[in-house]
Amino acid sequence: MRVFKFGGASVRDAEGIINLHNIVNNENDRLVIIVSAFGKTTNALERLHLAWRCGDPGFQSLLGEIMSYHLQVTEKLFGNISPVFEMINAVFREFADNMQSGKPDDFDHDYDMIVSNGEVWSTMIVEAYLRSRVMNSKWVDARELIITDKRHRDAGVLWEASQHAVKERITFNEVDLYVTQGFIGATAEGEATTLGREGSDYSAALFANMLDATDVVVWKDVPGIMNADPDWMPSAVVLPHISYLEAVEMTYSGAKIIHPKTIKPLHNKKIPMLVKSFTDPGGAGTIISDDAPQGDMCPVYVKKEGQILISLIPKDLSFVMGDNLSRLFYMVAQSGLKVNLVQTGAVSINICVDHEEPKISEVMEEMKQDYSILYNDGVEMLTVRHCTDEAAKTVAGTREVFLSQRTRNTVRLVVR
Repeated sequence: MRVFKFGGASVRDAEGIINLHNIVNNENDRLVIIVSAFGKTTNALERLHLAWRCGDPGFQSLLGEIMSYHLQVTEKLFGNISPVFEMINAVFREFADNMQSGKPDDFDHDYDMIVSNGEVWSTMIVEAYLRSRVMNSKWVDARELIITDKRHRDAGVLWEASQHAVKERITFNEVDLYVTQGFIGATAEGEATTLGREGSDYSAALFANMLDATDVVVWKDVPGIMNADPDWMPSAVVLPHISYLEAVEMTYSGAKIIHPKTIKPLHNKKIPMLVKSFTDPGGAGTIISDDAPQGDMCPVYVKKEGQILISLIPKDLSFVMGDNLSRLFYMVAQSGLKVNLVQTGAVSINICVDHEEPKISEVMEEMKQDYSILYNDGVEMLTVRHCTDEAAKTVAGTREVFLSQRTRNTVRLVVR
C-alpha cells in the first residue's frame, strides 16, 4: 500500500486532474491519495477570510472568483449538466450562505473554518473524476480521521484517536483507492483545524505511518529536491538521495519542497519518501530515506523570506541564561510563532522568526514589559548547508548582514 500526495500546482486545472488520473492508473498497489487545494486557492481563501473579517463588501467578488474557478474545472471534466457539477454548485451555495450569516470570531478559528474548505472542494472533484473513469475509489473526510487539539492554524495531532479513526475507515475491504485531504483535521468536537501552511505533506506522512505504507510519493512541479530554488539560483541541481536528517535540516531552514513536520512520522517507521515531477512521472526524482549515501555533499542553499529579527535586552540587565531564556521561550512557544534562529549574549537575545500577524505584534507587546526591543522587519534568513568559503560569499553577495551564525558545516545569515 502506497500514499501519493498531489500538490496544488499539479491539480490547478482540468488537465492536471487528467494527468493525476494517468499517473494513478498506472499503479497496481492500493493507494491513499492526498490532494491539496487547487492552484492558489489557499491564498485566495486567506484573502477572502481577511476581507470578510473586515466587513469588506468585496469579499463577495472574491468568493465569486473562487467559485467560478472550481466550477470551470468541474465543467471541463464533467460538463455543466452533470450531477458532479450540481453537487459542487450546491456546496458553494451552502458555503456562501454560511459566510453571509456568520459573524467574525477568533482570528485563527475563523481562518480554519474558511481556509480548510479548499482541500474539501478539490478532493470532491478529483475523486468524482477518478470514479467516472471506472476507478474503484472512495472520498473520505480528513476532518473525521485526523483528530487534533484545539490550536487553530497549527494544530497538534492526537495520535491515538487519529490512528484509531484512520484504521477504522481506511480498510481497503471494498475499494482500492481512497482520496482525502491534506492540511486539515478537526477537533474531537468536529471543529475544522489546519496543520500549518503547506501541511499536506505532513498529512501524507501521517497516513503512511498509521497505515504502514511501503512509501510516500510527493508529486511536485519540480524534478526532485534541489540544492537551491532554481528561481533564485539557476545553476541548482537535483539531489538524488538524501537522509531524513538532511531533509529535516533543509525544511527547518525554510526549503519549501516539503513541510518541516513531514519527516518524523516517516523516520519512525523507516518509510521512504520519493519527490517526483508530475510532468515527468518516469524521472528518478529524489529519495529521502535512512540509507542515503554517506560522504561529502554539494552546498545546499535555502532562502527563507518574510522574517523579522528581534533583539531583546532585559530592562534590569539580568543575565540571559536561566530564567530569562526559559520565560522568553515559553512566551514564544505559547504564541505559536516559528523561531528559526536564536543567538544570545550576556544580556541580549536575538531571535529570527516568521513575521506572522497578529501573533508577532501581540508577543512583542508582551515582551515590552520586561525587555527593551529593537527589530528589523522585511528581512530574509539565508542558510548554506555543507558550506564552503566560496558558497558563503556567493550567498551573502552585497547584502546588508544583520546577524551571522556558523556551526561545523552550516552558515546562517539574516540579511536585507
